[in-house]
Amino acid sequence: MSFSRLKLLILSLRDLIPATAPVILVALLLVAGAFWLLDPTPPKRLVLATGAPQSAYEVLGQRYRDALAPYGIHVELRPSAGSAENLDLLLAPDSGVDIAFVQGGTWRPPPGEHDPEDLGLVSLGSLFYEPVWLFYREDSAQQLLKKPRLEALPELQGWRLNAGAPGSGVKVLAQELLELNAIEASALQLSHLANTPAVVELLEGRIDALLFVSSPDSPLVQMLLQTPGIRLFSFAQAQAYARKLPYLSAVTLPRGVVDLGRDLPAEDVQLIAPTASLVARDGLHPALVQLFMQAATRIHGEPGWFARKGEFPNATGTDLPLSGEAARYLRSGAPWLQRYLPFWVSNLVDRMWVALVSIIAVLIPLSRLVPPLYEFRVRSRVFRWYARLREVEAELERGSADPDELLRRLNDIENRATRVTLPLSYADELYALRQHIDLVRGKLKAAAPAPRAGT
Repeated sequence: MSFSRLKLLILSLRDLIPATAPVILVALLLVAGAFWLLDPTPPKRLVLATGAPQSAYEVLGQRYRDALAPYGIHVELRPSAGSAENLDLLLAPDSGVDIAFVQGGTWRPPPGEHDPEDLGLVSLGSLFYEPVWLFYREDSAQQLLKKPRLEALPELQGWRLNAGAPGSGVKVLAQELLELNAIEASALQLSHLANTPAVVELLEGRIDALLFVSSPDSPLVQMLLQTPGIRLFSFAQAQAYARKLPYLSAVTLPRGVVDLGRDLPAEDVQLIAPTASLVARDGLHPALVQLFMQAATRIHGEPGWFARKGEFPNATGTDLPLSGEAARYLRSGAPWLQRYLPFWVSNLVDRMWVALVSIIAVLIPLSRLVPPLYEFRVRSRVFRWYARLREVEAELERGSADPDELLRRLNDIENRATRVTLPLSYADELYALRQHIDLVRGKLKAAAPAPRAGT
């Protein structure tokens, strides 16, 4: 590219940039406003309330933490007594907890309040079945019932039963089960230890039975299922319990599923199970909800003792309103852009595309102002000399100035005008100016007095 062409290109850009500046400024303001309103960038840290040490919630919390770490999200795990305390932490505005595991049936509307939407909490859907495990000592059944098996809950009267620690959802569930069977709490020797010390008490014979709710992946469940002398109660009326308490489901622990070689359990065991869910504050960023839902599919979507492949996560069995972003994921899956773009980029586009389309719709009419503004800037470099040319012509017509002075000024205008550089498409404006200068020069010469003879 020659120097002259490069110079013309630079001059064209010099005029084009100011002409487009108003449109660019409006676009930047609209994008900044949309960015501020839509908040497409999620926070990189959040707090997940889990459960007691060695509980299934603690193990799951670690898996979710590891699942979100590759996306640059740091998940801080907050131990708790269990589901009820987790719900209290979410409801406390200064707790710092953003999301938590909550057992189905834990939330109860206060007297006179029946709308869960007023809580400011949303569910991310059900994740897995959490069976009610009632383990008891075989020798206690033999001693108290004169038989090796506990066959119905009313037979628990007089037993030493541990039914959930304060702050866990088990305590609420145990109370409902006792009420359904018309068992007074005073008819039992109830204790409310955490699961780990309660298991120790059961194994050492200081309590007769232990009731708790947990995923079958819990180390305590796995250990008790294989401990000689410890039996698992079978809820023969599981279907009836599921009808009485809608948040419960009847599930079956198949024969041999614990250990096929040892045939554990030796027969199908009927159980009742609420579902565990992730509950979040309704202000949790939609991008984080998406990441949790994707992690939930990977963690809970595989087949297990009680669920088929792909059964979880789902939107059933939740006490609280389903998050809109979670419903979108369950309906359509992960955003298709994530198949081709990194998470942060796809999230930005996914959150901003509607706003960007609207901004483009606004900018298209505004862009029509650019050509007139550009033309005005280019032609103004020529038109300003017309003002000075008109002054010379006006003074000539009035005859108020010396013709030689007017001619000098006219030559100065011409010299300066010839140094004006314009894009080639506007060169005719410059030639027109020079023609008009010649026209005025002709008038000036015609008006000049003729020289005297002999001079």
